[in-house]
Amino acid sequence: MHKTDNTRWRESHDFDTGNASGERGTRRVVLLTATMMVGEIVAGWLTNSMALLADGWHMGTHVAALSITAFAYWYSRRHAADPRFTFGTWKVGVLAGFSSAIILGTVALYMAYESIVRVRNPLPISYDNALIVAVIGLAVNLLSAWLLHGHEHDHDNLSHGHDHGHHNEGYHDLNLRAAYLHVLADAMTSVLAIIALFGGKLFGWDWLDPVMGIVGAVVITHWAIGLLRQTSRVLLDREMDDPVVREIRDVIEEDGETVIVDLHVWRVGPGKYACIVGLVTAHPEPPDHYKERLRIHEELVHITVEVHHCQGGHPHVEEPAIAR
Repeated sequence: MHKTDNTRWRESHDFDTGNASGERGTRRVVLLTATMMVGEIVAGWLTNSMALLADGWHMGTHVAALSITAFAYWYSRRHAADPRFTFGTWKVGVLAGFSSAIILGTVALYMAYESIVRVRNPLPISYDNALIVAVIGLAVNLLSAWLLHGHEHDHDNLSHGHDHGHHNEGYHDLNLRAAYLHVLADAMTSVLAIIALFGGKLFGWDWLDPVMGIVGAVVITHWAIGLLRQTSRVLLDREMDDPVVREIRDVIEEDGETVIVDLHVWRVGPGKYACIVGLVTAHPEPPDHYKERLRIHEELVHITVEVHHCQGGHPHVEEPAIAR
């Protein structure tokens, strides 16, 4: 029996070029943060300082979140060619970002709770020791932020140059963005703590420390909610209000004789989309004809077209309303 080599018709479904620099930066930050965490816990245990112990365990939550980021990079890279993943392993990183956002929000809620308790029942603060811890923590977090900053857009340099100016959100490495927000949150809490501690030490404003904790919790909660929205949109394939949907309709229906009756669009990589288009026309062309017309939008990397012949007049279908 004659066998035909059909490999030339197969399409690659791995649309993520990876983020090697972001992965390296994350591993370094995990190591740096874990070292700081262990140092604070050991120092707190040796000096009986609850401030050091508390900050050390608090940093442990960020080590856990950053480790999720590093693991997602490793897992995505290792399984990039696994055919069981329909469109590659890009969403592993998005899922990691979603998990990190939940951890970030949990930390913010705990900060708010502890701060409210301290407002109602203030405790004596060892300002000198706490200031040393806050300054060292800020230095570590600034170094970590520097190691991560600028790598979440590294996909841009490897992806297409065709840009309509409205798909930039898709280029974010949401996995790395989650790690960056954790580091930024820690840096912000360190800054607020330094301000509060100086206020308490110089002016006796003991109330300023827990108040700054509440302010930090509110800001971090806002960041966590934003990251949850970005990642959940990708994970749930909620893309039908994206501008690329209008671009697809404009290309297919520009002749006035063709109507899209079924359209599905979802993200398969940073700034890259797949789509399934079902259309009706009185003068049908082969599916490849419509695919070629859509290829002017280079963010569409996987296109499936189904053509239906409408006899006896021009098709007309009302465009579905999209809830916003």
